[in-house]
Amino acid sequence: MENITPPYLQPGDTIGIVAPARSITRDELQPAIRFLTSQGFLVKTAPHLYSKHYQFAGTDGERAQDLMEMIEDQSVKAILCARGGYGTVRILDLLNLRKLQHNPKWIIGYSDITFLHSLITGWFGIETLHATMPINFPDSVQGNQSTMALISALKGEALHYELKHHPLNLPGHATGVLIGGNLSILSSLSGTTSEMSYSGRILFIEDVDEYLYHIDRMIMQLKRSGKLKSIAGLIVGHFSDMKDNSEPFGSDAYEIIYSAVKEYRIPVCFGFPAGHAEPNLPLIIGRTVELKVSDEGAKVGFYRSLT
Repeated sequence: MENITPPYLQPGDTIGIVAPARSITRDELQPAIRFLTSQGFLVKTAPHLYSKHYQFAGTDGERAQDLMEMIEDQSVKAILCARGGYGTVRILDLLNLRKLQHNPKWIIGYSDITFLHSLITGWFGIETLHATMPINFPDSVQGNQSTMALISALKGEALHYELKHHPLNLPGHATGVLIGGNLSILSSLSGTTSEMSYSGRILFIEDVDEYLYHIDRMIMQLKRSGKLKSIAGLIVGHFSDMKDNSEPFGSDAYEIIYSAVKEYRIPVCFGFPAGHAEPNLPLIIGRTVELKVSDEGAKVGFYRSLT
């Protein structure tokens, strides 16, 4: 069964901005508003967008209310999450995401927004967009590679990436529905009702600011649970600002992942430009993707939606 593809955007459409996790200020959001406006879109900000409740962008109830208002607002064609941090998981039980099935629209973000990607694609069969967020937009209406790629994806332009060879790549060819996001969030979802199905899927992972032994522990959890054995392919994005103890772990993040998956005879692509570093290029979670890895490099292409 094919997932639901939300309608693509056209100039004049409205993009709503919410903050389901950490707080954001007006000054931090201005570059995104200027850029989106310069691209011909209208911008609607959530009522509690600039609220602050300790580290969160308002109380759990306020953040959930903001997201639901944007989902129910017929004029809003896409919902852009302002930033990640922590907090999205706290509002999941306050949301009625089934309403997106009646009025599909793109939910956009990464990092902590992995919670929404998992729930929306896994439970409701609606594609989402793993992409850059307003907290990362440059202070220029010209944007950068990440923001311009986001606009292209929202307009429905085909996503196809060709990457240079990485020495840890594992060759192969696989097709499957893309799942994943932030590794720490995926690990925290394990065993919950919000967890994605891994079997036969292409898994994407990325992470930031983690100790290397934490990365190893999370990868071993995926391995021992049978998830790595069940996937059809693996795309590895940025693993940024990794930390180590005074007694070195002995492997970097990519080497940890390679060691865990090398036995499975699946294509593995390292160095995909997505995650907590620039560029952070868009990926359609829930869309069928083709992964080809050879000695020359890797190709990642998304099948065109029939809707």
